Amino acid sequence: MKDTAIRMDDLTVVYKDKPVLWDVDWQVNVGDFRCIVGPNGAGKSTLIKSLLGMIEPIAGSISVFGKNFKPSDNHIAYVPQRSGVDWDFPVNVLDVVMMGSYGKLSWFKSPGKSEQRKAMECLEMLQMQNFANRHISQLSGGQQQRVFLARALMQNAPIMLLDEPLQGVDAKTEEIVMRLLRELQQAGRTIVVVHHNLQTVKRFFDQVTLLNVVIIASGEVSDVFTEENVRKTYHEKPMNNFLQSLKS
Repeated sequence: MKDTAIRMDDLTVVYKDKPVLWDVDWQVNVGDFRCIVGPNGAGKSTLIKSLLGMIEPIAGSISVFGKNFKPSDNHIAYVPQRSGVDWDFPVNVLDVVMMGSYGKLSWFKSPGKSEQRKAMECLEMLQMQNFANRHISQLSGGQQQRVFLARALMQNAPIMLLDEPLQGVDAKTEEIVMRLLRELQQAGRTIVVVHHNLQTVKRFFDQVTLLNVVIIASGEVSDVFTEENVRKTYHEKPMNNFLQSLKS
């Protein structure tokens, strides 16, 4: 039996009287390499933000490693969607990555040379060390995504949550990001990714959660990523080519 990293029980989130998540029971085990898939408006980002304490549910409970989650515990590193970031903020790449060390520093300590060295190491893992002094607005979308992943690495948290990290990135970034995430998972991290491309679920992930306000199915990709569950999740017809590939 694997230990539980994340657990949600009876979680319900409502926005303007409309359920966004309804009665969600969900579990992520230590060492999972899991994606969350579902149509737009299905509650994928809301699930992540509820877990982080950014959205208040009206009912239910959330625990991380068996305890009520507190951001100060530094158990979770979060990579947000690129669309939710102010890319005009006056900061360079190295400064962005060093922000990942703030949670581990005391109130009266600023990042020093050791944090700077660690930040450069994180950038090197993502082949971004040569951009350390560049303003983040001068980077491509894929490069920006790598910088935010480097910031998450800087946190050195046992759980990593990534919200659409491959959305709109180039093939090189996709390869670098997914290879690094797999290496981190193999080293003992728990990885949860909000993912948009159904075609790559089987190639990239071990576990999948299919979500559309409620949990349609959640488990090993080989067990629950089926045509029936995909149809239940998306309620759409423009997926015939993909659904046909599941049969082959």
